[in-house]
Amino acid sequence: MRKILFLIAALGSAAPLAAQTAGRIHRTEAAPYDTRHDAEARNRKGDGAYIPFAPKPVSAGGEAVNAAQTIDIPYAWTDGNVFLHLENTGSAYTLTVNGTAVAEVEDPATPAEFHLSPYVREGANEFVVTLRPSQTPQLHETTPRAPRSAFADSYLYMQNRRSIADFTLSLVPDSTRRFGVLRLDVVARNSFNYDEPVTVGYDIYSPQGKLLDYSIVERTIAGRSTDTLHFAPYIYHTYDNKWEAGTQNPPLYEVMLFLRRDGAYKEYMPRKVGFRDIEFRDGRFYSFGKPLALAEARYNAGADPAATRAQLTSLRKQGKNTVRPDFPQPAWFYEICDELGLYVIDRANLNAPSGRSDRTVGGTPSNDPQLAAEYLERVKAMYYRSRNFTCVIAYELGGESGNGYNMYKAYQWLKSVERERPVLYGDAAGEWNSDL
Repeated sequence: MRKILFLIAALGSAAPLAAQTAGRIHRTEAAPYDTRHDAEARNRKGDGAYIPFAPKPVSAGGEAVNAAQTIDIPYAWTDGNVFLHLENTGSAYTLTVNGTAVAEVEDPATPAEFHLSPYVREGANEFVVTLRPSQTPQLHETTPRAPRSAFADSYLYMQNRRSIADFTLSLVPDSTRRFGVLRLDVVARNSFNYDEPVTVGYDIYSPQGKLLDYSIVERTIAGRSTDTLHFAPYIYHTYDNKWEAGTQNPPLYEVMLFLRRDGAYKEYMPRKVGFRDIEFRDGRFYSFGKPLALAEARYNAGADPAATRAQLTSLRKQGKNTVRPDFPQPAWFYEICDELGLYVIDRANLNAPSGRSDRTVGGTPSNDPQLAAEYLERVKAMYYRSRNFTCVIAYELGGESGNGYNMYKAYQWLKSVERERPVLYGDAAGEWNSDL
């Protein structure tokens, strides 16, 4: 196997506190598996580092309802990093763990993750999600409610102190446009108080099941910090496996990330990625150098993956090749779009039509600086969750919500982290904070 690999060690580590941030966090949704076999099968049965989260209503007061669940945390979890993934809450909420408030979340539609290590202990732990009216209901006036069961797809999980904190992944043409390049950045974390070696590895298989490349690299990381490993191997024959919307069974490569600790392989994270070449120039999309005509449909995920797959398949048969949801969707929605070959223009849950034509300060929520932090929170939550899916070709700041300071700041932040895919906003009305 011919192999060309470029590995560049990050020049600096993240600030120590960045690796230990408690409360809500933004990163790729990818809870690890303990074995490769389970990772390949997406099997959670018997996974000692994964607990489904399904709190039940226990009390109510005024317009608020407390949903609670007592979870027994084993000792091994207290020596690692504990996270909670929450979605399908149906309303804004306050998260409390063992009597301590962890986070206030005003967005009822976007899944969220929380780092809970400072709040949990060995033995019984009380988790309470107080479902309440949002303090910013004007930001999602027209957001449809997801037709799913309360807390569906929510879970608690643990990662060891040496672990994969995050990653970015794409498969794109090289500079000569003869081969593909796997762009893989892995953020490795060391939560100990002292320097520790962290060994990160990956492998990639072709859509036909052939091993194409692999690498294992050890890096010593300072205590309570992170470091980023950059991989960029050439992947040959990718032009025989182009991922394009509208094609039958678009090919997907299988990528596995993993860690090795004390000689044993642990923490497997499986991903699928398509070889894609999407450009946006002069107001048009191009796929592998050819103009791309988008046949769009407004669509939000159905009640479950099976129903959603059927509905998306129907849209494809109607000639649609692009879906535009009204708010961030479950991870399995994007996976299905990858598998079916549908482009996605992802949208933050900002749907605030009231006063959209009033450009005075505070006249529209989008021009109220007091709401700037909430706007950025929603845009970040959208971006970090969907950035690694092949199907996502653009980002939309929100629905018809007027324009102003908050949308300017949201656009600036998104452009600072996303250098290739365009950022769109229909209510920019010719202003600079939209690429179209």
